[in-house]
Amino acid sequence: MYDQLKLENQLCFRLYSASRLVTQAYRPLLEPLGLTYPQYLVLLVLWEHKKQTVGEIGEKLLLESNTLTPLLQRMEREELIVRTKGVSDTRQTVIELTPKGKHLERKAKDIPTCLTANWMCDNLTIDNLISCAATLDNIIALLKK
Repeated sequence: MYDQLKLENQLCFRLYSASRLVTQAYRPLLEPLGLTYPQYLVLLVLWEHKKQTVGEIGEKLLLESNTLTPLLQRMEREELIVRTKGVSDTRQTVIELTPKGKHLERKAKDIPTCLTANWMCDNLTIDNLISCAATLDNIIALLKK
């Protein structure tokens, strides 16, 4: 057996497992709001930037439009967002929050704190998380090339 093929030596497996488990940890926090984790991510973008094209949201979330479009359609049916054609370029679809989508921001404001509060212990501090985020940002930047 080659050491480089052992599961325990795979960074990608750790990233995959962490991603899956973090998404799972969000579930009980998002369910009372009627949101899935991908919907929450879209809302995070819109709460910060108000009006975005599908392409801009996809760029920020690293998602292709064929993945994002069904998600946005569902969010529109749930009256969280409105989709309209772009004014200067009708090929673009512009996404905006509805009052219902805007209202969820206040309800969701404590979710990040609730999530990380459960993680804090002697071995994992806020400084560790900040350092980890910076390392992940570097990995993401390298993989996007």
